[in-house]
Amino acid sequence: MTARVRVGVVGVGSLGSHHVRIYASLPGAELVAVHDIDPARAVAVAQQHGVRTASSLEEFAGLVEAASVVVPTDRHREVAGALLERGLHLLIEKPIAATTREAQELVALADERGLILQVGHVERFNPVLSVLDRLAGRPRFIEAHRLAPYPPGRPGAPPRGTEVSVILDLMIHDLEVLLHLVRAPVADIRAVGVPVLSPTEDIANVRLAFANGAIANVTASRISPERMRKIRVFYEQAYVSLDYLNQSGEIYRLDGGRIVREALPIERGEPLRNELASFIDCVARRAEPVVDGRQAARALQLAVEIHRRLAAGPS
Repeated sequence: MTARVRVGVVGVGSLGSHHVRIYASLPGAELVAVHDIDPARAVAVAQQHGVRTASSLEEFAGLVEAASVVVPTDRHREVAGALLERGLHLLIEKPIAATTREAQELVALADERGLILQVGHVERFNPVLSVLDRLAGRPRFIEAHRLAPYPPGRPGAPPRGTEVSVILDLMIHDLEVLLHLVRAPVADIRAVGVPVLSPTEDIANVRLAFANGAIANVTASRISPERMRKIRVFYEQAYVSLDYLNQSGEIYRLDGGRIVREALPIERGEPLRNELASFIDCVARRAEPVVDGRQAARALQLAVEIHRRLAAGPS
């Protein structure tokens, strides 16, 4: 029988607590420890699942062989770097880092030590995306919308995720998916975005032109009264409309001179659970992650370039 992977979580806030919950239920994982900058929060989550609370990163690293890093983006380099240097396989929540340089440094650290480095682009584990992976043909036009209410924050702390632009907070999910689907360099970027409640952009729209002729239009907002995560992909003879939240989809085709609609069969599942199960499997088998550090770094590079152009203003 294969030994279970000893795993822990650094950062057990709103999202990190879900990592803890899922690891505790995965048959291939042995949840061992948690660590958080808020000791009371760490103790509460640890007691709920009957695991240890590590008082420091050093203590944490001595207890586990793999970990999720679910801390604010501006601490990814510091925390993930320290754990990689101590030999841990990591799943870092997206984006991989706050800057492209930091991303490259984390990738290099993992490579030097032969460690698994997966990044939490969870939408790649949403069952709806398997539909697109099965379709033949090259996407010609893609439209994505990702809307969310303004995020909550801990007392005395800024709302979760708002330390970075909505481009790095939310839109980066869609940017990584686009790079995966189109598989061509970005040739042109047209972007608009404004801050509303945060120091950086809370809503943004981007038009991307790819070297192979594909076009994408992407909108992200974290100040919406409703949640929406949808993508439409247009091919030469059909287009697919997918709803990430409801895990549903339809395909539209031309048949006898008229457009016909067909519901797509999608086996529903929890994307985060799929993602963490895949990470544990990669660690156990020393296999390549679905979204590794290099892929995540490319998505970050695109997001950073979009943000740079917004900051520069109209040319």
